Amino acid sequence: MKSMWNERYSSEEYIYGTKPNKFFAEQISKLEPGKVLFLGEGEGRNAMHAAKLGWDVDAVDYSEAGKLKALKLAEQENVNLNYMVGDVTKFDFEENNFDAAVIIYLHLNEKDRNKVHKNVIDILKPNGKIILEVFEKSQIKNDTGGPKNIDLLYSLEDIFEDFQDLDIIKFSNETIHLNEGDLHNGTASVIQYVGEKKH
Repeated sequence: MKSMWNERYSSEEYIYGTKPNKFFAEQISKLEPGKVLFLGEGEGRNAMHAAKLGWDVDAVDYSEAGKLKALKLAEQENVNLNYMVGDVTKFDFEENNFDAAVIIYLHLNEKDRNKVHKNVIDILKPNGKIILEVFEKSQIKNDTGGPKNIDLLYSLEDIFEDFQDLDIIKFSNETIHLNEGDLHNGTASVIQYVGEKKH
């Protein structure tokens, strides 16, 4: 997987574009800037957007090529990103340390997904928010992005169970029109979720 993403991100072009994910941008604009973590951040479009809004940004992805492009984008926009190359299933951050965590189209097998989502809850401060958009299982019928293995796509039940200890702010299955570069383009079935960690 790592070599696949390095190869995919090695082009000059930003394959998912340089504009932030629409749902993420809408949700982050509602929050007071603080410290935020991005998981599976790829080429950095969402992290860069948060940094421009005044957030202190940490990002993790296992693609060195993704990091290089993210830092190039940050330099162009004159913002700072703390971008770490590593396995998102093994990251080790201090608990109660982030005001927000962002997961946009990070698709993992069930065991890894459970682990990452639990870790994300742990690193949030009380009242910290999770912003998530992922492809729902019916996306397997579409050719507009996402894994071609249905086991790597998510159901509403998956997300509800993983984040059942959080207060739900937004949680729905949506049919949207993606316009995020060549690989995310057209009608897509997604899950949109915002949760808040309790005291």
